[in-house]
Amino acid sequence: MHAIDTSLLMVRVVVGLTMVIHGLNHAFGGGKIAGTAGWFEGLGLRPGRVHAWMSVVTEVGCGLAFAAGFLTPPAAGGLLGTMVVAGVIEHRTHGFFVFKNGYEYVLMIAVILLATAISGPGRAAVDHAIGFDLGAWAGFLTAIGLGVGGAALLLGTCWRPGVPIAAEKPGGVVGSMAGSQVTDGRGE
Repeated sequence: MHAIDTSLLMVRVVVGLTMVIHGLNHAFGGGKIAGTAGWFEGLGLRPGRVHAWMSVVTEVGCGLAFAAGFLTPPAAGGLLGTMVVAGVIEHRTHGFFVFKNGYEYVLMIAVILLATAISGPGRAAVDHAIGFDLGAWAGFLTAIGLGVGGAALLLGTCWRPGVPIAAEKPGGVVGSMAGSQVTDGRGE
């Protein structure tokens, strides 16, 4: 195996499994799905429970595929979409640095995903074994199309920043998170 293949394998496994663990934490850490749903609703994503499960399925499924180098550009696109959504709804208003909850982390993951979609997963990958290779430009466009396009569709249809949850529920206070003890689902 060449050095570039080893490097790509290391990047894919670390980034892919990091996203798997992140997705599993949304499901089983801290406040579990209910906490993640409440956190997402607090950020303006409606309905929170649907988005909590979507994040788990996307991060675990695409994370495993990315780590294995299976359908790498689409897997990168799915993960890129989660980074774009997180960057827009949570991190962009906090500046650059991750220690201030800024977009540094999601930007780095996004660039790694796009770079891997362009380069391909290397020879130590399922894609290589099955002969799946979109090429550099098609890989890039697939990842961008799925990631940015999917994120734009999700944000355009489901993100309601600044709209109180109670305002969207019949009867007003029924859906309010005011005074609730729901954790954010991040395990923090």
